[in-house]
Amino acid sequence: MSGPANTTDRYARQVILPEIGAAGQARIRAAHVLVVGAGGLGVPVVQYLAAAGIGRITLVDPDLVERTNLHRQPIYGGRLGRPKAQAAVAVLRILNPDVVVTPVVDWLTPANAPALVAGADLVLDCADSFAASYTLSDICLPMGKPLISASVLGMAGYIGGFCGGAPSLRAVFPDLPPTLATCATTGVLGPVVGMFGTLQAQMALSVLLGFAPSPLGQLIRHEMSGFRLSGFRFDKAPEPEPTPHRFIARGDLSPQDFLIDLRDAIEAPLPAAPFARRHRVEDFGPGGPVPEPGQRAVFACRSGLRAWRAADRLRPHWPGEIALLADLPEIPGGETR
Repeated sequence: MSGPANTTDRYARQVILPEIGAAGQARIRAAHVLVVGAGGLGVPVVQYLAAAGIGRITLVDPDLVERTNLHRQPIYGGRLGRPKAQAAVAVLRILNPDVVVTPVVDWLTPANAPALVAGADLVLDCADSFAASYTLSDICLPMGKPLISASVLGMAGYIGGFCGGAPSLRAVFPDLPPTLATCATTGVLGPVVGMFGTLQAQMALSVLLGFAPSPLGQLIRHEMSGFRLSGFRFDKAPEPEPTPHRFIARGDLSPQDFLIDLRDAIEAPLPAAPFARRHRVEDFGPGGPVPEPGQRAVFACRSGLRAWRAADRLRPHWPGEIALLADLPEIPGGETR
C-alpha cells in the first residue's frame, strides 16, 4: 500500500479543482461501484476510476482475453487466454494499489444481479448486451441506484445516465431496434469505444460528487458522420406501464409456465427445461399457440433477442404475463468480449 504522502501526490491534480477538493476526494474514496463488462467500454472505465481513487470496484465479466480484443482493450496485451476480470485486476493493482478491485468471472444474470447491485453505490453497464442492460435497469430503478449505460457499434454509440432518481433505460428505449448486430459482424473502432468508456467514468464521478446538472437524465450520442456529439435530457420520460418483457433467471422457471424454447435441437440438444416446448419466432401471431388462462408465457433463446421478438408477436393476442429467459450469453464478439 502506498503511504500518505504518495497518496496526496497521486490525487493532487484533481483535489486542487474547486469542484472536488478534499471533501470530494473523500467521497470518491468511500464509493463502491459495480462495473459490468471488462471489454472496450469497461477497460477505460476501470482505469480512470481506479486512477481517481475509487474505494472499491466490483468487476463482472465471464470472458477470456482474445487476440481480436486487443485493438480496443489494450491493457490485455500479454494476457491472452486469461479471464478479463482477473487480468484487469492485475493491471489496476499496479496502477493504484489503494483501490480494492474484486473480480467476478461470471455472466450478469437476473439471479446474481440483485445482490451485486445492492452492494454498490453506482452501476456502470459496459457489457453492450441488451439483456444485461435491461436487467440492470430493471433492478437499479426500484433500488434507486444510478446506472451509467453505454453502447457502441462501428463508429457510433450512446451513453446515458439512468435510474437513481432519473427515468429508466426502458423509458428511453422501450423497444429494441429493428436489427441488432455485434462487433463480430459489424466491427468497432477502438478509439470510439474508448471515448464512450471515458465518458462513462466521467459521468460516474460526476454523480458521486453531486455535480449539477446531474448526468442522470442525460443521453449523449456520437453519430457515424463526422466528429459530432448530440444529446438530450429525458428527465420527464414516462416509465412504460406495465414494464414489458422482463428477463428472469433459470431458477425462476415453474412447471406451470408456458415455456417456449426458440432454439432448435441442433443449437440446443437439451431444452431450457424438461417441460419446454420448441417453436420458432414465426409460429407466434394470429392463430398461433397461446398459454392457458393463468399461465405465464416464457420465451427462451441464446441471447434474448428471439425471445423478445416472439413476445412482441404474442402480445397482441394474449394479455397475460410474458417473461424472457436469455439461456446463453450474446453471440461471441459483442463489446464485452
